[in-house]
Amino acid sequence: MDSLDRRIVSHLATDSSASIGELSDILDVPSSTLHQRIKRLETRGVITGYRATVNQREAGLTLHALVSLTPIDPARPDDVAELISPIAEIESCWSVAGTESYIVKVAVTDPGELESLLGRIRSIANVSTRTSVILSTPFEGRQAVIPEDGKN
Repeated sequence: MDSLDRRIVSHLATDSSASIGELSDILDVPSSTLHQRIKRLETRGVITGYRATVNQREAGLTLHALVSLTPIDPARPDDVAELISPIAEIESCWSVAGTESYIVKVAVTDPGELESLLGRIRSIANVSTRTSVILSTPFEGRQAVIPEDGKN
């Protein structure tokens, strides 16, 4: 990726709804060049999609938590991620090294729903849970800095 590619990705990561014309003005690059570059970045898999960001609080999801999952029977096959993937309240799932095997981020409406969700997770995946309720989010979803050394 060259400097222009990095600038394009940086702007689209901040505002994916920007039109080619708007980006052309912001980056001072002809729209035909931008269109070609964006298509190439999509083809290479650098840009993997565009999405709307939902205000979860306005949608009624006011309680968020990080839940650590530890298999109760380590001899069982590690199918936790597969078992919990259909649970809609789970936003993200990370396989981690350490005491726990997975950490999931969940979004629910209230403490009662969280309690019910934890019971479902324990039952479905045969895991123990440790929960940290998120009180506030000073920042989230920042894009990593794209290296300038040409490795991408």
